[in-house]
Amino acid sequence: MGGVRTALYNFLFARQQGGALILRIEDTDRTRFVPGAEEYIREALSWCGITFDEDPWQGGPHGPYRQSERKDMYRAYVDMLVQSDKAYYAFDTPAELEAMRARLKAAGSAAPAYNSVTREHMQNSLTLSADVVRERLERGDEHVVRLKVPRHQEVRFEDQVRGWVVVHSSHIDDKVLFKSDGMPTYHLANIVDDHAMGITHVIRGEEWLPSAPLHVLLYEAFEWERPHFAHLPLILKPDGKGKLSKRDGDRLGFPVFPLDWVDPGTGERSSGYRERGYFPEAFVNMLALLGWNPGTEQELFSMEELIASFDIRRVNKSGARFDPDKTNWFNQQYLRKRPDAELGEGLQQIMGERAAGLPQAYLTRAAGLLKERATFVSEMSTGAYLFPGPVAIDGTELKKRWEPDLAAPMARFADKLEALRGSFNAQAIEHCFKAHLEMEGSKMGKFMPLFRLFVAGTTQGPGMFEVSELLGADEVIGRIRTGLELVSQWGSSK
Repeated sequence: MGGVRTALYNFLFARQQGGALILRIEDTDRTRFVPGAEEYIREALSWCGITFDEDPWQGGPHGPYRQSERKDMYRAYVDMLVQSDKAYYAFDTPAELEAMRARLKAAGSAAPAYNSVTREHMQNSLTLSADVVRERLERGDEHVVRLKVPRHQEVRFEDQVRGWVVVHSSHIDDKVLFKSDGMPTYHLANIVDDHAMGITHVIRGEEWLPSAPLHVLLYEAFEWERPHFAHLPLILKPDGKGKLSKRDGDRLGFPVFPLDWVDPGTGERSSGYRERGYFPEAFVNMLALLGWNPGTEQELFSMEELIASFDIRRVNKSGARFDPDKTNWFNQQYLRKRPDAELGEGLQQIMGERAAGLPQAYLTRAAGLLKERATFVSEMSTGAYLFPGPVAIDGTELKKRWEPDLAAPMARFADKLEALRGSFNAQAIEHCFKAHLEMEGSKMGKFMPLFRLFVAGTTQGPGMFEVSELLGADEVIGRIRTGLELVSQWGSSK
């Protein structure tokens, strides 16, 4: 969800500004490569309606769009930094690095780091002679390239969500820019690619905020104009205590992935919104308001309305608490907005054999009656009573509500419905029902639940007069008389 929301905010901003949106696969860390993840990202964003102007599949003027396919270009940039004394070679072994951290811990350092102080005591091109460095490089000694973070410098940048951010360089360590395996780290590749692709705005998650000062230093080291930054708030658990995770969804019973995802390493399945029956428009609408305030009372937005309304300055600084019930509410609203004919097709698939042979107009009307009480299309299966055939009556409710002296009035009501066969519509049925109650001296609160139980089998559902019109006289009258036969077997007991 967090990744999709980040993509969504980028999409809304780019479309509103008339800019181009680029999807780049940042896969320089091959130890974290997950088979199938790239195709999953593509399918998930497509389902959400988030489109790109340039990406690995359609190409574009700034390709290739996978960093693993761009790796040959990064070496020249890191060499540029070394030559300008903005970066340096470091030959330290894992044992030497561990010894350095141990010394710092022993000296009371809470966060040991390779920085502007400790680098003076390590095996790197700042402490070794030029001849030794050249010899070690020519010999092929394993090494990395680190950024030479300047001492006593205040790093400042304005974040479009958080305002001015100020960090002293003493809190920034000399990050590795180029690894010993010949691959750039994320930090270098990200900055080089953003510059090469003409990126003007970087909208990303809050977890990247601690890296932003380092990225600012890299732009300054290259003497490039940096893009505008906006760091989005976290999505929090429903109780507001900590960042939302996959485990929270599994534990509390709601999805956190847009589509079903199977971890190829463990085989563990995580459920997705699409497979749970959510509409993509509802999912996107929910995500858009999870951290962004439109400044109005409006809650339901089409994608076009989101694009027109989106303002990055109205993104909240604090974390956004996820509410699964509110998410269901969004889906319910979008279900109600769906055309009855479309929902009728879905209802036909759900009901299978029971809907066979029914005209599409009947299915459309049935869907129109059921959608007001459903959150998902699948829930409309509870309206099986709208289809011809036997109905399962809730026996517990019937025994609770049945009174023997209602048998005769109910039988006479069935007889009166016989007289309506020529005009069996909701208005005529309602008029007949109310007139019958008045004549019999029966109370609505007793008679209506029995009428509903006999015809629909349940005490919940859409208006009974509309339900009766849809079912038709034969079905309604037949079900009432079947219900009366059932209760006649109970004698005088409830």
